[in-house]
Amino acid sequence: MTVITMIFPGALSVLPGAGGEQVQQGIRDILLNLIGDRYIPSIRVTDVIEILILTVIVYEIMLWIKNTKAWMLLKGLVMLGLFILVAYVFKMHTILYLAKESISILAFAALVVFQPELRRALEKLGEKNFLNSFSLFDKGRDNQRFTDHTLNALVDACFSMGSVKTGALIVVERVIHLTEYEMTGIELDCKVSEQVLLNIFEHNTPLHDGAVIIRGDRITSATCYLPLSDNMQISKSLGTRHRAALGMSEVSDALILVVSEETGFVSLAMDGQLVRDVTPEYLRAKLGQLQDRLSDGKKFMIRKGRQKNED
Repeated sequence: MTVITMIFPGALSVLPGAGGEQVQQGIRDILLNLIGDRYIPSIRVTDVIEILILTVIVYEIMLWIKNTKAWMLLKGLVMLGLFILVAYVFKMHTILYLAKESISILAFAALVVFQPELRRALEKLGEKNFLNSFSLFDKGRDNQRFTDHTLNALVDACFSMGSVKTGALIVVERVIHLTEYEMTGIELDCKVSEQVLLNIFEHNTPLHDGAVIIRGDRITSATCYLPLSDNMQISKSLGTRHRAALGMSEVSDALILVVSEETGFVSLAMDGQLVRDVTPEYLRAKLGQLQDRLSDGKKFMIRKGRQKNED
């Protein structure tokens, strides 16, 4: 009765008198037969918002898993879950006992197996602009916008080396600092120029083997070792440089330039994707987009600093 009055407030008191009371009683009986003891929850605005937030989170997680090697691992876990379900249906007590006792081990193993993907997901979350509103996340940040001189030097150097089939591997740092990879090479700290890059990657020179890391307008280090990609869909015709470029793009947000020693083609790797045999115009446009993003981030930091000083 309380549920009825909550759903239809005032609906049972519209008919006064004795006849009205009989009609009210009949309506009560009909509604009680229809509703029974079912619980009808009340929906609030916060409940709708919560459902939408969870939907977006689940969608983003599935999209993230689909775009990484974790997709194959997830299918393996689904197959393992189906096997346990079959064991439960047919009452295979030994298998169910082993599955129950190994849940904690499987959870720890999943963290170990998915560690690169989880790290990349957290780094992507840290790249979101809403975190920039907290000064705590901006301490020690010195990402620099490279100039047009550096942009032109990169394009000219890559295609000059490509014309003579000189292999090269150049990493352009963005938001995520690559200090751990700089430590694997030789520190340089020199200004970016076409002549310096050509000299570094010249055959039989001490610095030609490995990658060069660029931050802003400076070459921070050379002969750096980069992580190789585990992607099994990479063409077998690609060598170690391309696999290293793709691997670096999978663990960081850097833009990596590759010059093939066999074909002289210039390729570009970013966000886990490899674009082969790019043109000078395409490479110049990509570097220009990166330049604009770094510039926008710097302007945002300046505006925020001014607002803090004004306050």
